[in-house]
Amino acid sequence: MILKRILDMVLGIIGLIVTSPLWLYVIIRIKTEDQGPIFFVQERVGRNGQLFQMYKFRSMVVDAEKKGAGIFVSSDDERITRIGKFIRKTSIDELPQLINVLKGEMSIVGPRPTLEYQVKRYNERQRRRLLVKPGITGWAQINGRNNMTWPEKIELDLWYIDHWNIGLDFKIIGRS
Repeated sequence: MILKRILDMVLGIIGLIVTSPLWLYVIIRIKTEDQGPIFFVQERVGRNGQLFQMYKFRSMVVDAEKKGAGIFVSSDDERITRIGKFIRKTSIDELPQLINVLKGEMSIVGPRPTLEYQVKRYNERQRRRLLVKPGITGWAQINGRNNMTWPEKIELDLWYIDHWNIGLDFKIIGRS
């Protein structure tokens, strides 16, 4: 696991440097659209059930969860900003999670971090997802992402945990 942490640190730093012009563009667009905060920060569950604050570029209007459908979002949701549509479609909204990787809360590759209410619904087998750090990308993301059910995603995450090796991480990164 030390090798995985070194890989996370190296790729996290390189990722921040390479994407810094994109960060600047997105930050300017978010601020010019509605002057709200740049980041959407949400509590997620990490390794061993530890809670952490996950960062994303904000893609919706301020206080979106208090308007419309609440926490449920459709692709044509009117609460999504103009830049938000672009950064969601391209997954650029996930770039701030590189900060979570550098802080050691997340990994580049692993099961996507979940919300606490979802973890409370896990059975004993599904709780194994919490044995590893959550990732920015993962086996479920490259094998169907939003085209599968929640239980199917969990099964792919468990497969990843059972078959993890550094080569698998490189394969996932290459397909992301």
